[in-house]
Amino acid sequence: MSDTLLTHLEAGILSLTFNRPQKKNAFTSEMYEAAARALVEADSNDAVRVVVLTGSGGAFTAGNDLKDFLEHPPAGEDSPVFRFLRALAHFSRPIVAGVDGVAVGIGTTLLLHCDYVAATERAVFSMPFVNLGLSPEGASSVLLPRVAGLALASELLMFGEPFDAPTALRAGIINQVVPEASLADVVQKRSTALAAKPVESLRLTKRLLREPLRATVDDALSREGTLFVQRLGSAEAREAFNAFLSKKK
Repeated sequence: MSDTLLTHLEAGILSLTFNRPQKKNAFTSEMYEAAARALVEADSNDAVRVVVLTGSGGAFTAGNDLKDFLEHPPAGEDSPVFRFLRALAHFSRPIVAGVDGVAVGIGTTLLLHCDYVAATERAVFSMPFVNLGLSPEGASSVLLPRVAGLALASELLMFGEPFDAPTALRAGIINQVVPEASLADVVQKRSTALAAKPVESLRLTKRLLREPLRATVDDALSREGTLFVQRLGSAEAREAFNAFLSKKK
């Protein structure tokens, strides 16, 4: 695996750690590729009972690395980012996430496909797609209204403003807000509890919970992906990206 995605399997728990701390774990094409492959392999490995997603260096992920994203833009459904999202949406075993620091863009939308999410009191979420001239991804256009309600989902996606952990809890994106010092312990205890459950019973429960929306989610991933790629080539997106990168410099 890439050193930007650390993997560790112990006692049935596969930990996947986003590991670009100098960039707040912003995703590159290589990271998406590694994460998609890790999930596909884990789903056919009987030794894996639970997957845990975390970030290193006090951040979950800053979303896409915009420089890498512009150099390697997704061109279709076989692009690494879309394969990662499909692997996440179709994963048959429980996924636990521990969120500290920033969770930007896909760092927030991927949580909608997790089964248990703990976040620290200092965690900050955002889905700034509109602000970048883009459109929602990760099936967030259907999953977020379902868990948060249309009013709050519209606010979070249309304004694209950062929001705190209590708001994420109110929106149904996370399960629990914990002190920073407790995050690793809470994630370990929750994932260990799931790993101890009867495997097939747990898989069937997840399937029953997720299956009614399976076709809807798959359709949303496809529609959103097509529109997202189109928006990447738009004048609005070019202007927004240039402004963001110039401000950063």
